[in-house]
Amino acid sequence: MFELKAGAKVGIVTGSASDKSIVDKITVVLDEFGVIWEWNILSAHRTPNKAGKYAREAESRGLQVLIGIAGLAAALPGVLAGHSILPVIGVPGDGGPLSGVDALHSIVQMPPGIPVATVGIGNGKNAGYLAIHIMALQDASLRAKLVAYRKSLGDIEG
Repeated sequence: MFELKAGAKVGIVTGSASDKSIVDKITVVLDEFGVIWEWNILSAHRTPNKAGKYAREAESRGLQVLIGIAGLAAALPGVLAGHSILPVIGVPGDGGPLSGVDALHSIVQMPPGIPVATVGIGNGKNAGYLAIHIMALQDASLRAKLVAYRKSLGDIEG
């Protein structure tokens, strides 16, 4: 699957359709803030050329953040980061014999200069919120929504 969505600001990439439950956690947050997103299935191992092409073209298409979801060897977020200077958020998948611990270790062990921000195993919601925080640095409307959300948590006074 390689589908592009006009106006998308966040590109979500998974290695397979089996990660849809994590994608759903991300998109609930993005939809709540009115952020347009797209989801593509591109494997770091089965379709490495397509994954690299997607990451290389992401910024010119208007994407601002990439989110890579991967389990086991979890190379996908690193592949996205290696082909783009956009911020990349890695979400370790929660499957496999080690319940995602292997994926977590893989994603956080990126070489110097190619960072991937990483959230907890299967924590799509935090990936969505982190994407919102990143984009809110340059988008006053999104920042206002984020401040209102944080106020609703009781974190910000006034």
